[in-house]
Amino acid sequence: MSDEREQKQGRVADTVSGLLQGGTVPEARRMLNALHPAEIADLLESFPVAERKLLWELVEEENGGEVLLQVNDEVRSGLIEEMDEAELLAATSGMDVDDLADFMQDLPKTLTGAILRSMDNQNRQRLEAVLAYPEDSAGGLMNTDTVTVRPDVSLDVVMRYLRMRGSVPELTDHLFVVSRFDHFLGVLRVSDLLTRDPASPVADVLDTEAVAIAADKPAREVAKMFEDRDLISAPVLDERGRLIGRITVDDVVDVIRDEAERSILTMAGLGDEADLFAPIWSSTRRRALWLGINLLTALLAAYVIGLFEGTIQQVVALAVLMPVVASMGGIAGTQTLTLVTRALALGQVASRNTRALLVKELGIGILNGLMWAAILAGIAVIWFGEPAIGAIIAAAMVINLFVAGLSGVGVPLMLKRLGVDPALAGGVVLTTVTDVVGFMAFLGLATIFLI
Repeated sequence: MSDEREQKQGRVADTVSGLLQGGTVPEARRMLNALHPAEIADLLESFPVAERKLLWELVEEENGGEVLLQVNDEVRSGLIEEMDEAELLAATSGMDVDDLADFMQDLPKTLTGAILRSMDNQNRQRLEAVLAYPEDSAGGLMNTDTVTVRPDVSLDVVMRYLRMRGSVPELTDHLFVVSRFDHFLGVLRVSDLLTRDPASPVADVLDTEAVAIAADKPAREVAKMFEDRDLISAPVLDERGRLIGRITVDDVVDVIRDEAERSILTMAGLGDEADLFAPIWSSTRRRALWLGINLLTALLAAYVIGLFEGTIQQVVALAVLMPVVASMGGIAGTQTLTLVTRALALGQVASRNTRALLVKELGIGILNGLMWAAILAGIAVIWFGEPAIGAIIAAAMVINLFVAGLSGVGVPLMLKRLGVDPALAGGVVLTTVTDVVGFMAFLGLATIFLI
């Protein structure tokens, strides 16, 4: 299904590009605006900046706001720079409060006041309530559009109230039950509302054990809660236990997607470089830092090799084989590092189980080390006819895979304790350790036993 979607997206992109190059702008406009806003966003992200600007001008006003919400932050900032105040105000009209709060993070401060002034008093207060919380918190993620009922009314009264409203917010699977001071008491499930005796009071059927989320809870933890409990929506409470909004699963999906994208980019040292066609200079600056750090770690490994220059000159086979030990250690360490980093993100690693995890990974390192050491030793003996070289590279392999397991667990735990994201720096640190230990073990043992 994913391949079919990608193929369709590619065909549409090719067709639209051909129409633009051929000067058939009306047909390109018609085809573009027939797509879902999310598909338009994907299309915009796949075009270089110059063509993207031309394509953006073809997006109809009623689609503009939703498309801006769907593109990544970097592309959105570029599109906003091309829009005047009237276009931005038009794009924000009709946005949900939580979406509008996210959108305003990218706007110039001179425009946020204009947007607030264009809103009615109720929506302005709702927006300000969301903006009062950090963007990556439950409060910043929530929507203030909630349906509340009192515990002392009957289900029939609730049904009449809903009919009078004429609609309910999207993804409403339950109504929130509050006191007259808005303190959260529980939820009334829509299924109970429809199936229970209409004369029953809300108090008899409300669920007081329903999950409620503190407004200051990090968005990542909110997403984990939704995932673990299969939630569709959940109430958000302030520090006094008052209902101030709700979070729905569509917002959580966005958080999960953003976290996944950020993790992938961070592991490559790309930070927030989400725009495939970001300006060359800005992309160069972002990547230069990690290239520089990698150069320093490579020089450290080269320095270790240089310490054994005389040994390598006397036994040329060492120069051929020494990258193998470092490479195997790097691969083994990265496997452990990836698992531990993921477990840290999911909250699965704590002081109670760190020892057991370390013992397991060290055991894997030793067993893998012994197995591949035997294979590599045999290859070395056949290749160079020197049993001593086979024994030395086998010993170095066991040592390095042991250290790889130790580092795969220890490095992310150490970085997390220092407040550094393990996904950001873990790979660089681990590779340095396995390279240095691999070269040191192999060349050091060779110096002792061969020279």
